[in-house]
Parts: sequence; structure tokens; C-alpha cells
Amino acid sequence: MHARTWIGIGSAWAGLGVVLGAFGAHALKDALAANGTEELWQTAVRYQVWHALALLLFGILRERRAGGSFPGWAFLVGSLFFSGSLYGLAFHVAPRVLGPVTPLGGALLIAGWIALALGELRRHD
Repeated sequence: MHARTWIGIGSAWAGLGVVLGAFGAHALKDALAANGTEELWQTAVRYQVWHALALLLFGILRERRAGGSFPGWAFLVGSLFFSGSLYGLAFHVAPRVLGPVTPLGGALLIAGWIALALGELRRHD
């Protein structure tokens, strides 16, 4: 995928994170409080936005030099799985299904950071 595509995806993912954060703080505030899951929602938002920024960083690095796209995919899919499952769990949606998805997403996020680090450490300029 082209570097600018990663930047665009990261920007959109960050914007969606802001929308979901505001939605959780206002429109869903009472429902999340009733479920006792405000912290869960905020964790999902936080990880989504941080990894949207990671996608932006990845895109910027790819503009400067070629490299594999694994870190970008790991950040995108990992944050979708991690944050997406937490959003669902905040409303008790399919906990038996979504519960195992959360650590899978977390593992992908970790793999993305490791792959990004190794790619940069192996670079010979």
C-alpha cells in the first residue's frame, strides 16, 4: 500500500477515535455508567487514537524510504480488533466471542511495534 494511503487511513482512524471518545463522554455517558464500563470505553478510544498516530508515523516513514507494510497492517488490524472488541464489550455484546479478540488485537499491536523497530534498526543509510 502507498505511504499516503497509510497516512489517510491513520488520519481517518484518529478522527473516528475522537468522535467515539466524544460520543462516549456525552451521548453514551449514562449507558456506559449504568454498565460500569466507562473506563473500558476510554481504553478503547485511547488505544485507537495512539495507533492511528502510529499509522501516520508509519506512512511518513514509508514516504522517506521503502519497506514492508506489515507494521501498518498490524497497527490497523490490531487496533480494530483491540479497540473494536472493547467497544463491544462495553455494551456486553458477545463477550464469549469478543473476549478472546482483545488479546489477539493486543498481540498484533505489539508485533507491529516490534516489526517497525526491527525495520528501522536494520536500515542502512
